[in-house]
Amino acid sequence: MTQTILLAAGGTGGHLFPATALAQELTRRGFAVELATDERAEQYGTDFPARAVYRVPSATFTSRKPLAVMKTLGRLGSGFLRARRLLEMVQPHVVVGFGGYPTLPPIMAARSLGIPTVIHEQNAVMGRANRLLSRFADAIALSFSSTKHLRRSAEKRAQVTGNPVRDAVLSYRNVAYVPPEPAGRLLVLIFGGSQGAHFFSEMLPPALERMPSPLRWRLTVVQQVRPEDLASVREAYKQADIAAHLAPFFRDLPERMANAHLVISRAGASTVAELTAIGRPALLVPLPHALDNDQLENAMRLEEGGGGWCLRQADITVERLSEELERLFGAPDMLAKAAAKSKAMANTDAVKKLAELVEELAGPEE
Repeated sequence: MTQTILLAAGGTGGHLFPATALAQELTRRGFAVELATDERAEQYGTDFPARAVYRVPSATFTSRKPLAVMKTLGRLGSGFLRARRLLEMVQPHVVVGFGGYPTLPPIMAARSLGIPTVIHEQNAVMGRANRLLSRFADAIALSFSSTKHLRRSAEKRAQVTGNPVRDAVLSYRNVAYVPPEPAGRLLVLIFGGSQGAHFFSEMLPPALERMPSPLRWRLTVVQQVRPEDLASVREAYKQADIAAHLAPFFRDLPERMANAHLVISRAGASTVAELTAIGRPALLVPLPHALDNDQLENAMRLEEGGGGWCLRQADITVERLSEELERLFGAPDMLAKAAAKSKAMANTDAVKKLAELVEELAGPEE
């Protein structure tokens, strides 16, 4: 009898991408995989490798005002009841959560039904939902050996697996980095996730426009841009005489990452894991309002390993960013060294380690 594993992941790339990687590996091992998520997942397409995808009501605590807290608790309670009915129907052998408040209802429902649970933390700082769930999860999978805010009571149930990376990313693992030639094109990939693209839309066009003409004319920019910013950003690059390909979302992002000479992005855990899996140099600007500064921790780990550079948003001006980019584009050897060090930091066995942990909890087939 085929064993079923239910994955619970909030509808953002940072949670869905490692869940996708695990789903692919579990399917190869003969498991049936199903997904519980929220409505945001639709922006990433409907191609998640699962037998079925379920929407479970959830909410995030965005305010401490009593009315807002009560509303959030009410929606989480509704999600718990929906998740419990779902688990009774699906009867999974293990439920795996990937962090974020949308994982609370499925993991707590699994706990109430006695179903084994695993939570996975992608960041170097344990998220608030995972901190709560770590009180009773049967196993805790970490991406970093040193993870801030891991409860002491949870340490015995924790093990380092790394952050799983999708097959679509690993397929570019063996594509060698080719540094820019002295008079050749400079391909820059810029993306920032749903929360971070607006800052780049405001900052990058004027920063690139300030660069010396010989460098500016060599640029080809591929940039993720919010729909409401597309027209203004397109016009800004046109006025700067810079070739630019703009879109709200790139479904072929791993391929574009592999082709880039430099990546400029936020520092989400999945972004950093994918950069190192492919081995590309990056200029990271952590999201300044991220809870617990988890993106700053991620970016600093990459910088300390020599795989990229971290700039805090509060320290960035158009002038400084332009100078930094001119410095990087003028040093192809430095970009190549960063690419090699980035690649050396990758944990390509992460998905296998996490799958083995899930397989162990599932136990032998009946």
